[in-house]
Amino acid sequence: MSLAHILDPLQQPLFTLLGTPVSWTEVLGFGSGALCVWLVARQHLANWPIGIANNLFFVLLFSQSGLYADAGLQFVFIALAAYGWWTWTHGGGPGSDALPVRRTSRTEWILLLAAGAVATLALALFLDRVTDSTVPFWDALTTALSLTATYGQCEKLLESWWLWIAADVVYVPLYAYKGLYLTSLLYVGFMALCVLGLRGWRRDLAAAEAATGAEDGAPLTAKARS
Repeated sequence: MSLAHILDPLQQPLFTLLGTPVSWTEVLGFGSGALCVWLVARQHLANWPIGIANNLFFVLLFSQSGLYADAGLQFVFIALAAYGWWTWTHGGGPGSDALPVRRTSRTEWILLLAAGAVATLALALFLDRVTDSTVPFWDALTTALSLTATYGQCEKLLESWWLWIAADVVYVPLYAYKGLYLTSLLYVGFMALCVLGLRGWRRDLAAAEAATGAEDGAPLTAKARS
C-alpha cells in the first residue's frame, strides 16, 4: 500500500464552505493549529508536539494548494519545534528548568530583520522562477515572517508575537485568495490568540522584572505593585 493511498482519505472533502470543498486535512490543521497557539500563549510545553502534528497536516494542505514555500516551511517548523521543546525545558540556566520570557535585544532585532529580508527576496525569486506559484512574493514574505517569529517563540522573546501578528495579517487574505477559507478563518483566530499571548507574556515578564527588582532592593513602581 503506497503512502498516497494511505493519505488519500485525509484529502477527501468533508464539507463545502462558500462553494469550496474543505478536506479532512484542512479541518485537522484548523483544530491542531488553534490548540497549539492557545498552548503557546499559556506557555504550556505541549504546544510543541501539537505544533508538529499541525505542521504535518499543513504540508499536505499547502502542497495541494500550490503554496510551496509554506509547505516546505513546515519541515523547518518541525526542526524548530524540536529546538524549542528542548530550549523551553533546558534553557532556564543554572537553578531553573524553565525558560523565562524576555525582551528582544537590539542586536537580535537587526539579525532577525536582516534574515527575514534576505529570506523573502531569495524565496520570492526561487518561487517565481522554479515553481508555478501565483503568489511568489506573498508566499515568501509569510514564510520569512513565520520563521523569524518561530525562532523568537523558541527563545521566548516577547516581541515574537508582533512578528506572528504581522504574518497573520498577510496570511488571512492570502489563504482566502487560494480558496482555503477555513484556514483563512483559522488565522483570524490566530491573530486574536496572538494578542492574548502578547498580553500574557508581557504580564509574566513584568511580574518577573518586579520580583527581580524587589530582590535587588530596587524601588517598585506603582504599576509593579498593583
